[in-house]
Amino acid sequence: MHQDFYKFIYHIRHPLFFLLILWLVEVADVYFSLGLTVLGIYPREWSGLLGIFTSPFVHSTWGHLASNSFPILSLTSIMVLFYRKVAYQSFASVMVGTGLMVWLFARPSYHIGASGLVYGLIAFIFWTGIFKKNPKSIILSLIILTLYAGSIEGIFPNVAENISWESHLFGALVGLVVAFVFKSVIEEDEMQYHAPPSWAYENQIKQFFLPRDTFEKTKYQRYLDYLEAERLRIEFQRLNELGEN
Repeated sequence: MHQDFYKFIYHIRHPLFFLLILWLVEVADVYFSLGLTVLGIYPREWSGLLGIFTSPFVHSTWGHLASNSFPILSLTSIMVLFYRKVAYQSFASVMVGTGLMVWLFARPSYHIGASGLVYGLIAFIFWTGIFKKNPKSIILSLIILTLYAGSIEGIFPNVAENISWESHLFGALVGLVVAFVFKSVIEEDEMQYHAPPSWAYENQIKQFFLPRDTFEKTKYQRYLDYLEAERLRIEFQRLNELGEN
C-alpha cells in the first residue's frame, strides 16, 4: 500500500511542485512586501506582455490563492495521470493562449491569479470527453461537470466583484480549442477503444494470396510435409533412372 502511495505521489510530482511554487510566491510577496501585482497582465501595454507567463503565479490574497489551489492540483493531476502524451503541451497552450487573449481584449487593469488557467483546464478535460467519446474521457468529463458546474457563472461580467472574469471566459474558450486540437492523440490506455473490429481481421485473412492453412500448420506438420515432398522427389528421381536404363 505504501508503495502504491509513493508511486501515485511520484506521478503527480509536477502538479505538487507547481502548487508549491504558487504558495512560495505568495509567502514572499506578503512577508517581503514585493508588490508582485505589477507582474500581472496589463492589456495592450507592452510591459504587460510579461504577465502572460507570470500572472498565474501572483495572487491578491491568501483566500484568492486558496480558492485556486485545489482546482489547480486536481486538474493538473488528472492531466498527467490520464492525458500524459498531451499534458504539458496542453497546460502550456492554455496558459499562454489565455494570457494572450486577456492581453488583447480584457479591461485595462492588472489581471492576476491562476483562475484563468483553472477554467482552461476544466474546459480542456470536459471537451476532450465530448470530442473523443471513449469511456475514460467521458467519465472524466462527467467528474469535471459534477465538481465545477457552478463555475460557469464566473465567465460572465461581474465588475462589482474584483475578479478577472475575462480570464475565466478566455480560459474556457482556449481550453475548448486546445481540446479540439489534441482530440486525435491516442493515449496508451485508449488503444483498446481504437482496435479494428473482428470482421476486419476476417476480411484481411480472406485476401491472403496463400491458402489459410499455410499459416495454421504447426512446425511439426510442416516438417512432415517436407519429408513427404522429399520422399516423392527421391522416388520420382529413381523412376527416371530406371526408365533411362
